[in-house]
Amino acid sequence: MRYTIHGEPMPVVVCELDAGESMINESGSMAWMSPNMKMETTSGGGIGKVFGRLISGEKLFQNVYTAERGPGMIAFSSSFPGVIRAVEITPDRPIIAQKSAFLAATAGVSLSIHFQKKAGAGFFGGEGFVMQQISGSGIAFLEIDGSAMEYELRSGEQMIVDTGHLAMADPTVGIDVQMVKGVKNVVFGGEGLFNTVLTGPGKIVLQTMPISRFMGLISAHLPSSQS
Repeated sequence: MRYTIHGEPMPVVVCELDAGESMINESGSMAWMSPNMKMETTSGGGIGKVFGRLISGEKLFQNVYTAERGPGMIAFSSSFPGVIRAVEITPDRPIIAQKSAFLAATAGVSLSIHFQKKAGAGFFGGEGFVMQQISGSGIAFLEIDGSAMEYELRSGEQMIVDTGHLAMADPTVGIDVQMVKGVKNVVFGGEGLFNTVLTGPGKIVLQTMPISRFMGLISAHLPSSQS
């Protein structure tokens, strides 16, 4: 499989497949494809996997596209202004990502739920108690809201992140929360009660405009309904 990523802030990844190669995606992200791409909708496993995808922010079913009778082409588009990142997944290097980050992947990549080890990070960390774990072997394409910034944290090195700005991280990165200090800061600071604390070692990818924050800004400027 060969791919190119085009366009921002509404990017698309165009994948060129050899005969017999397949791609999986969440339903609704396919933008265009060649006529010889065969689609099959699947649960991707038993009830457990279906439920896991649902609570991790994905659709109940996935689509599998396979190139038949020669090479094929398929494109997957982002659902929100931002960037698409291609990530190589290996059996010894899965990644943890925000809910709804998964866009598409080559066959051999699987999606499951990831529970935060610390309950505080789940309830107050901004992305809920459950995130996505993307594992297996292949290339995964992930959606990131806004622009992306990467940092490589050394062992014990920390980064304080505002709620919702964590896009993805290595499984070795610790995720916890801390309460904003000072009553005045909490009441008047406008940053909420909690920040996410990321502790190395491992790589983290942060996003500049979480969709939740974007929707909050839009709703604040909408006229209120009058009875």
